[in-house]
Amino acid sequence: MITPLAIILLGFFLGMRHATDPDHVVAVTTIVSRERTILHAARIGALWGLGHTVTILAVGSAIILFKLTIPPSIGLTMELSVGIMLIVLGVLNLTGILRRAAEWVTIRRLGPAAHSHLLFGRRMVHTHDEDGDPIALDSFSILGWTPQWWKQLGLFQVLRPLAVGIVHGLAGSAAVALLVLTTISRPSWAIGYLLIFGLGTVAGMMLITAAIALPFAYSLRHFGRLNRGLALASGFLSVACVLFLCYQIGFIDGLFTGHPIWIPR
Repeated sequence: MITPLAIILLGFFLGMRHATDPDHVVAVTTIVSRERTILHAARIGALWGLGHTVTILAVGSAIILFKLTIPPSIGLTMELSVGIMLIVLGVLNLTGILRRAAEWVTIRRLGPAAHSHLLFGRRMVHTHDEDGDPIALDSFSILGWTPQWWKQLGLFQVLRPLAVGIVHGLAGSAAVALLVLTTISRPSWAIGYLLIFGLGTVAGMMLITAAIALPFAYSLRHFGRLNRGLALASGFLSVACVLFLCYQIGFIDGLFTGHPIWIPR
């Protein structure tokens, strides 16, 4: 008989393992490759995991409660949409469009006196007060108060991994829910499992992003040229891996050939 403690332990550790899936590692690598601190990278990983958990909990709960059946073509389409998103994200990151867009949005919000400086390999947008001191450094105010970690990351760095995680959850939500249905009969326990699974994914992604960011953060502080080379290499490698993944979904798994074969994983 499955006990609540077994569900908690199983869900948490399987969630941590789920964070190590290749497409997840590719997704966060393109995001944290320019981070200058391990702590910032871990926070970005947590935000990605939070967005991922939101989708898994929403879609998975619908599958569990309403006994939904997902056709192979829909399942493969969800996985392909994630692959396309990762390709677009990688290309925008390689070309610098994402960075320039973030600067433009921030400068427009702070006013015409705002400008950017290159600091520790990262563009920091700010303006100055009447005494010439910099203020509003990549910050975003909510009712006059903002958590310090939000100020340090900036609005763009908070919303990007959260949004990527939400979209990325489409590829895994059905598989996780179907796995739960085969082992846990009570819907309330199954949904609780999904929540614990998501928390495990958050914890696992924090560890992974911190580990990935370690060489990038070190080279950023000591070897600027090497850091740029690592960032470009990781970007090209990420795009190549995702292109292969899309080819596998479209032709090997049969989404584009009219004979889709989808095995949730």
